[in-house]
Amino acid sequence: MELTVYNIKGEDTGRKVSLRDSVFGIEPNDHAIYLDVKQFMANNRQGTSKTKERSEVTGSTKKIKRQKGTGTARAGDIKSPIFRGGGRTFGPRVRDYRFKLNRKVKQLARKSALSYKAKDNKIFVLEDFNLEEPKTRNCASIVDNLKIKKKSLLVLSEQNKNIYLSSRNLPDFDVLTASELTTYHIVNTPVLVFCESAIDVLDKSFSN
Repeated sequence: MELTVYNIKGEDTGRKVSLRDSVFGIEPNDHAIYLDVKQFMANNRQGTSKTKERSEVTGSTKKIKRQKGTGTARAGDIKSPIFRGGGRTFGPRVRDYRFKLNRKVKQLARKSALSYKAKDNKIFVLEDFNLEEPKTRNCASIVDNLKIKKKSLLVLSEQNKNIYLSSRNLPDFDVLTASELTTYHIVNTPVLVFCESAIDVLDKSFSN
């Protein structure tokens, strides 16, 4: 598969870049995408939700009324979950939501997500560029020149401070390096914009 390479003015450079079919043209596996996105979201959960159970609530352990003869339900101490201010029954506890996923499954998921994007023509290739100073309007003009009306993600080959600082105030535009690109980012972004050199970095990450 070949894509046209554009410059930052949105003009066709006359060059094309080839996308490997083994990365951008496979038969997508939806379940692998689901597992990888699920793991990404689970790994980012804090897991710090906690409520006090019966044994953790401060209060007397004295039986508040006699067992029989009151005409109401039997009850224990004031910390019982049926009373206001009592403990919580089966409440959340501090836990770790992370789980393991095999590397080959994660690679299959990323390839599947990229294949979906390539099939839907949601991938643009931009020639390598650099910004002399961090200015939000510089990144905004690039998006306007490419005529991207949806949320987009620029994928760089390596960290670039000026590009990052120029993009962080744009609400629907993010910047990542090829090594940071995950299935979640691919699925969560309608349009992907790859810098030309980022394609090679991505190919190498799949070949290793």
